[in-house]
Amino acid sequence: MGAYLLRRLIQSAFILLGITVITFGLLYVLPADPVRQIAGRSATPEVVENIRRQLGLDQPVWVQYWTYLSGLLQGDMGRSYLQKTDVATLIAARLPATLLLMVGAITCELIFGLTLGVIAALKRGRPLDTGLMVGSFVAVSAPQFVVALLLLYVFAVKLGWFPIGGYGTFAHLVLPSVTLGIMGAGWYSRMMRSSMLDVLRADYIRTARAKGLGRLRVILRHAMPNAILPIVAMIGMDIGIFMGGVVVVESVFGWPGIGQLAWQAIQRVDIPIIMGVTMVSAIAIVLGNLLADLIAPMIDPRIKLR
Repeated sequence: MGAYLLRRLIQSAFILLGITVITFGLLYVLPADPVRQIAGRSATPEVVENIRRQLGLDQPVWVQYWTYLSGLLQGDMGRSYLQKTDVATLIAARLPATLLLMVGAITCELIFGLTLGVIAALKRGRPLDTGLMVGSFVAVSAPQFVVALLLLYVFAVKLGWFPIGGYGTFAHLVLPSVTLGIMGAGWYSRMMRSSMLDVLRADYIRTARAKGLGRLRVILRHAMPNAILPIVAMIGMDIGIFMGGVVVVESVFGWPGIGQLAWQAIQRVDIPIIMGVTMVSAIAIVLGNLLADLIAPMIDPRIKLR
């Protein structure tokens, strides 16, 4: 276990290093100029150059990158060009809202996706199976802003069950979580159906049935623990996705997460914030996948870490 963790951590460090190189390079070649965003359209060339020099943007790109990387290794993500605040402070202020939305969305994904996937597998080839798979395809394909606006119109405007937007109570959490959960549930249901069908054809399932075990016990005790293994890896990926924030959903519902922070930074070409959110998302994806790999042997002891 120790050697495996050490090897994975070393691999993760190289992955994160590569992400900083790619992201920094892409931001450097952007046609937008962050200095112009700060100085304004009416600024003189002297003012623009003075700001560029103060921010260190007049240095060669490799010098800028090395300065950023040196600070990052010391836990310094830099300062926002426009807000004049440490990026780590800005992200930390938005992180609780994003974590809350992440938990709510993953919970909705699992409840909807696993339930529908198991039902579809048990009703294989029947109209219910077809209907559920068509519904999952629609859920995966539907644009998030369409789903968000539809849920807002029906449940917030027409029925008045939930607030239109904001943050702070459980009622504010429901619609954003369901919006994200609907799309994720489509993937989970299709994956769970396929995995469940494979498991139900396994020899040990036939043996359990031959011993006279009830159908519900066979499904819950023997089939689902094995069928759910592919889902664990998907959850690890979702952790990173939601930690990065889902920009559209957070914007529609006015959710003050780091996704909304990233969108505002992109509009203003605030490079330190963009880099900071990207790094937080990348770290979350790496740790989420590592966590998924460590949990898998606990679910199925036949899986060995190598």
